[in-house]
Amino acid sequence: MDRRKEILKRYKEINDLLMNPDVARDTKRLIELQKELKSLKPVVEKIQEVEEVEKRIDEDRRIVETEEDHEIVELAREELKELEEKYEVLKEELKLLLVPKDEADDKNAIVEIRAGTGGDEASLFAKDLFRMYTRYAEDKGWNIEMLNSHPTDIGGYKEVSFLVKGEGVYGRLKFESGVHRVQRIPVTESGGRIHTSTATVAVLPEIEEFEIDIDENEVKMEFYNASGPGGQNVNKVATAVRLTHIPTGIVVTCQDERSQFQNRVRAFSILRAKLYQMEKEKREREISLKRKSQIGTGERSEKIRTYNFPQNRVTDHRINLTLYSLDRILDGDLDPIIDKLLLTYMEEKLNEKQGSSQTG
Repeated sequence: MDRRKEILKRYKEINDLLMNPDVARDTKRLIELQKELKSLKPVVEKIQEVEEVEKRIDEDRRIVETEEDHEIVELAREELKELEEKYEVLKEELKLLLVPKDEADDKNAIVEIRAGTGGDEASLFAKDLFRMYTRYAEDKGWNIEMLNSHPTDIGGYKEVSFLVKGEGVYGRLKFESGVHRVQRIPVTESGGRIHTSTATVAVLPEIEEFEIDIDENEVKMEFYNASGPGGQNVNKVATAVRLTHIPTGIVVTCQDERSQFQNRVRAFSILRAKLYQMEKEKREREISLKRKSQIGTGERSEKIRTYNFPQNRVTDHRINLTLYSLDRILDGDLDPIIDKLLLTYMEEKLNEKQGSSQTG
């Protein structure tokens, strides 16, 4: 109950602050408060819904205990039963909403897809995954901006990276990081044998310049001609950019923009995201050294999902979820998987929170 009061109090405080002329003049503070208000709104609405049902339950109980008209008592009993069932559902929904969110959930996401084992077939699978995510983004009303790509002669991708912009993008895509495996009969396979190939996906939150300060003296910058399939140069001017962050050894390339300046801006954006992720993973390892989440660490070496074409089957190995709708999933219908992953994650976080409060 105290937690509810705290949230309602904070929600009112933010609304009051947004009416303050001094806050309105502080752009950074204004944006932070607006973001916090937006994140609290669904929680506040759920609290209000719970409290309204609690109020109606109390009223019906009072009628059952004090009313002399049997007909009214029966009606109150029927409604009370429905309300108590609804109340249990609402309490569980509120519990999940109260789970602390990842600080980066509301950010845009940088998605990198790389062909893994399987040669040409792996590059074609990387293209399939790229299409799957772009279709999912379209359905969500998000925007896609290409960052870097290395197409192959047969129409696949050795590597492709892109920025997904929209509301709560990283929060929904973050569990896509890891190794994706495909089992299918390649077009070139005359014997009809099923081949297994892989592609690696990395999802990083887009980080603003003010969030991570990069010393440009620690970055080696190189410029070269952008290349197309087969390695041929497609630009006469050296517009492609390669950044090497000397302290960490992280290398970032960007060649899909028309100008050297635009590619440089994009490359630094990717570098910030990688440095942020590196620091985040380090913190998480320190915090949860003895615990490994059921839904996985998101490390690139971890096999997270299998796409089986002969059986039209997709299996997410972290949550033991199997769906026989591979065609729809590759066409962008990812919500059945992502919703289940998010629910599992929130339940784990809730269990952790309850466990720590009991031991503490």
